[in-house]
Amino acid sequence: MKVHIFNGDDVSDTKEMMEIWREEFAGNPEIEYEFKGRFSPKDPDRCLGDADAVLGAFIVDGYFSDELLERYPNLKYVSTFAHGFGKIDADAARKHNVTFTNTIYGDYTIAQYTFAMLLDICHNIRAQDALYKKRLTEHIPAGPENRLASKQIGLCGKTLGIIGVGNIGYRLAKMAEAFGMNVIAYDIVKKTEEKYRFIRQVDMDELLKSSDVISIHCALTDDTRNLLDSGAFNRMKDGVIILNAARGAIIDEEALAAALRSGKVYMAGLDVVAGEPLTERIPLMDCDNAIITAHIAWLQDDVWRRTIRLAASNFKNWLSGRPVSVIAP
Repeated sequence: MKVHIFNGDDVSDTKEMMEIWREEFAGNPEIEYEFKGRFSPKDPDRCLGDADAVLGAFIVDGYFSDELLERYPNLKYVSTFAHGFGKIDADAARKHNVTFTNTIYGDYTIAQYTFAMLLDICHNIRAQDALYKKRLTEHIPAGPENRLASKQIGLCGKTLGIIGVGNIGYRLAKMAEAFGMNVIAYDIVKKTEEKYRFIRQVDMDELLKSSDVISIHCALTDDTRNLLDSGAFNRMKDGVIILNAARGAIIDEEALAAALRSGKVYMAGLDVVAGEPLTERIPLMDCDNAIITAHIAWLQDDVWRRTIRLAASNFKNWLSGRPVSVIAP
């Protein structure tokens, strides 16, 4: 079983990752693996070649087509190290007997970052710290009239509306429940498992009208592109908080900027924006009530260790006839 592993741009900088792979595959002598640096869709001969499996592929819309799979008949397993992925030709995957999997490494990770953005909006603790120290440096007592750098917001009793309750949305819902929030959610697939019972599942209109905080955790598709447009913002509560750690283009950014300027949206916490990666500022960055970070919710120190172990586990389970996290066919 010949396996190509794609760790990143320069395998010389990924010694720890390579050691984890070696550890994971140590008891599987049938796996002949090779580290290949970064996966490049433009160089299929290098990336796919005569491999039986590729781990760490970028799955972009339409790339793994019937024609491509025909060219590389050895290929039987493709793993992406991401949660999200582009469109896959399921018929072609079935025809060529190729299994595609993703790697749910960051449900807690991304949910934690999303909730951190919410807490920062509610408390702005760094600003409170800076104000307090500044007042004391100037020998000004902190009294009731000058004690706060920004409004403080309590979450208990407020309603969090989650768009998309997959792995990440579910973890965020559990965090919100622990803070005493009411959790409602909209998903194109209704969740029926027992663990979802604390979440009230509603239609999109009710979610927009009832939520004090709206957090996006769905995939970017033709149906969700610009899902939150001017019409959606108009149906929301005044002073709503918007969070997005999914994909930037799910929000109409011009409409969001207008809602932020008018006060319809109190604040937005965005780890993603449309058109990433950016090379210059966008108009949304001129809104003081928008917190925008560079798609870093997944970048906790241990995330790659967990990703590798999960991807290796998925692959070994597939070899044993027990595939995990299959996304196609």
